[in-house]
Amino acid sequence: MRASVEAGPAAATPKGASGARWRDLRKRVLSAALLAPAALLCVWLGAEAWTALMAAAAAVLAWEWVRLCGYSTRRLPGIGVPVAVLAAGTLAVEAQWLASVALLCGGAVLVSAISGPSTTRGGPAGNWLGFGVLYIGLAAVALIHLRGDASAGRLNVLFLFFTVWASDIGAYAAGRLLGGPKLAPSVSPNKTWSGAAGGLLAAVAVGAGAAYVMAVAGTPAPTGRVLLVAGGIGVLAQAGDFFESWIKRRFDVKDSSSLIPGHGGLLDRLDGVLAAAPAAAVLGVLLGPGEALWR
Repeated sequence: MRASVEAGPAAATPKGASGARWRDLRKRVLSAALLAPAALLCVWLGAEAWTALMAAAAAVLAWEWVRLCGYSTRRLPGIGVPVAVLAAGTLAVEAQWLASVALLCGGAVLVSAISGPSTTRGGPAGNWLGFGVLYIGLAAVALIHLRGDASAGRLNVLFLFFTVWASDIGAYAAGRLLGGPKLAPSVSPNKTWSGAAGGLLAAVAVGAGAAYVMAVAGTPAPTGRVLLVAGGIGVLAQAGDFFESWIKRRFDVKDSSSLIPGHGGLLDRLDGVLAAAPAAAVLGVLLGPGEALWR
């Protein structure tokens, strides 16, 4: 945040500017310190814990999305979003992948049809409501698919999370430290080119480090492949961040909710994962069972 938005003498001094720049850091660190260990623990414990976490996360994400679109999850058409997403997740747990994707596509069309067309800026948006079924549902199914691999599932989900988190942290730190030209001020006024570069470099560095630490049987992964996969995840994570910023601007809101101090809502926290997870799952399918994403 630029110092010009701060009131009072502190805003006019370099010290005040520095304080304004990092004023949300404490809340971000505290929130991450609670959320990240819980997610990692569920990844490590296995399918049951991971499925429970996915169900809870999908329910909250669906609630935030419906609320963002100006509807309620207590009645139609809003309730159709969590119902479709959770039903598709149930099929995914049973390894009915094609059926789960088909259900999401049908659910998106049905929700859009019964909600009607989009209205004015900031008002209820039926087409966007239906899109949320795919946006949230595909990511949930993808994460269940990734973790469901008995051999490589745990490591693949950890690799995905570490890389996305690194992209987020790197972009935040570089943008706040270096500042500079804005990347897309009409979409997200606070994002800079330096932040985008920092996020990509952090994603590549952490992804490569995670791949090295998690090398199967001590065999190092091909360097070029690791950098390519980690860089691709980093780019998708930032694209997801931009997409959600654009969505929030379309609905004239700052955060998807106030659920997480310092981060807004779960959509604000998981925007990078929502974008990168489906691509990671597709890569996993192409590589075959038991294969690490970076090998």
